[in-house]
Amino acid sequence: MPASPPSAKIDPVTLEVLRNALPAIADEMSIDLQRTSYNMMIYEVRDYCCALLDVQGRLISQNVGGVSHFVADLGVVIKDGVARFGKDGFKPGDVLIMNHQRVAGQHLNNICIYTPVFFEGELQAFAIVRAHWVDVGGFSTGFGGGPQVTDPWLEGLQLDQIKIYEAGVPDDKVLRMIRDNIRMPESSMGDLRSQLAACKLAERRLEELLKRYGKGTFFTILERIFDDTEAKCRRIVREIPDGTYQAEAHLDPDGPSPTDRIEIRVKVIVEGDDMTIDLTGCSAQRGTSNARTLAGPYIAYKGLTAPVEPVNEGSFRALKVDIQEGNFMMARYPAVMAGWSRALPTVVDTILKALAPALPNIIPAAHLGTLGAAFTFFTIDLDKGKNTVFQSIEGGGWGARPYEDGESAAVSVCQGDVRNAPIETIELKAPLMVEERALREGSGGAGKFRGGLGQRTTVRNLETGRWTSSNQGRRTMPPWGLWDGNPGTASRNSLREVGANEFKQMDLRRHEVGAGGAIRLESAGGGGWGDPLDRDPEKVLLDVREEFITADSARGDYGVVVDSKAWKVDAKATEALRREMRAQRKTAAE
Repeated sequence: MPASPPSAKIDPVTLEVLRNALPAIADEMSIDLQRTSYNMMIYEVRDYCCALLDVQGRLISQNVGGVSHFVADLGVVIKDGVARFGKDGFKPGDVLIMNHQRVAGQHLNNICIYTPVFFEGELQAFAIVRAHWVDVGGFSTGFGGGPQVTDPWLEGLQLDQIKIYEAGVPDDKVLRMIRDNIRMPESSMGDLRSQLAACKLAERRLEELLKRYGKGTFFTILERIFDDTEAKCRRIVREIPDGTYQAEAHLDPDGPSPTDRIEIRVKVIVEGDDMTIDLTGCSAQRGTSNARTLAGPYIAYKGLTAPVEPVNEGSFRALKVDIQEGNFMMARYPAVMAGWSRALPTVVDTILKALAPALPNIIPAAHLGTLGAAFTFFTIDLDKGKNTVFQSIEGGGWGARPYEDGESAAVSVCQGDVRNAPIETIELKAPLMVEERALREGSGGAGKFRGGLGQRTTVRNLETGRWTSSNQGRRTMPPWGLWDGNPGTASRNSLREVGANEFKQMDLRRHEVGAGGAIRLESAGGGGWGDPLDRDPEKVLLDVREEFITADSARGDYGVVVDSKAWKVDAKATEALRREMRAQRKTAAE
């Protein structure tokens, strides 16, 4: 970062203008990207983030709704680029592409395009867009390739800090090499241009601010913004009782043996306004569910401290993360990272679970525990020489809160403003028919406050093609409840082959299905919070009427007797049943 004059003074009006202007630049980048991108994972699902970073790789701003799990993995790309080329190794008009897992630590579909920002002939900052391409070669079509990927070279193209433009001049040989190794080059190269346009917009906007206020004032105020954000976070942490809090969870086995399951062991240490999140007890790197990221701790910390405030470098200054090289969340390249995102929501939930005793009136039960019920359909037409691909992410249930039911059919805590593709767009853009998209009855965990419902989506393919519907996770450890709340229902994927009448449960990886076949994805429900016998009977009645639960569940899980003819609660029968159920619990406990 350029040095700031020590005499620079901070005008409070200018401070607030810049405090709001910097996130606004990232938001404008987001709008530009969304309106010009080619693939639905960007313009509909919104699997991307846009940001500004300083020369040290510190986060200046990120767009509202940007994918949360990218927040920890932007600065590392910039730091690595500066280490590679040096501060003097960048020129106006340079454009770099990066997805290499030795630094980026994610599946190769997440492509970073970034550009240097110059003012008065000096490098001042970087603009960056990380976005999900539908294909980067290899097995990358379909969210990374899954168990079939045994090394990064099989997954797809590894692009390591490559200048695709130098001083404004495109390197046509490199661009052609990328294009020739992608099944859907029109989409991916179109997205590249869209990312570049967003970065160029950010360059102009940042140059305008620097010209208006001057470098000294700008960077002095930037430091103040970081300091203010850190102070806000510290005030929140100071309210948490000091102590060491622990929790454990695990992922479904990442291999053929039950012993292949990945253990997540978390310690959260609170001392005054300092917080340490210790992940050193987690499993060593193995299988495909490895990552190289601090996103899990960062997302949990941000959610605890200032969830609706703009994010910047100060958001994480007071957080220390203990994690060792070779941990499955800090894997060494060339560990397979195709399934990098699989663990992140469970890591976040486990950190929050550890803090539940300290914050019983804040911490929710566990949510769906995956980035979503993701599916991909693609075709390769050798006669026409044209390939098509469709991808989307379906939501699931969130854990109940200490004061209300969990949200239904929502994407994971790691995904910002990500959403599923509209049915109309799916059917317009791909040879698919959506037969059903509905809430999954009975999937939310019972509790004083009920877990949110998962989602059931059935899609029929009208042409022969290949489906991917990978394991959504949380099958051996469904989303847990808190304070006597019940767990949510685990996820499930199914296939109906051509000519069959029934769905057969299975996970698909590039599985060819003839025209008329269909897949069904059923995402997990969230965990319940509190004793189900303490739930307001009228809320139970409403759940039955809305078909969120059955009358049998009302009786068996909640001890509520519903008169389904009159649609009323039988108050006397309910009181007697709940008394009996509590007595049975007491006897069993003794």
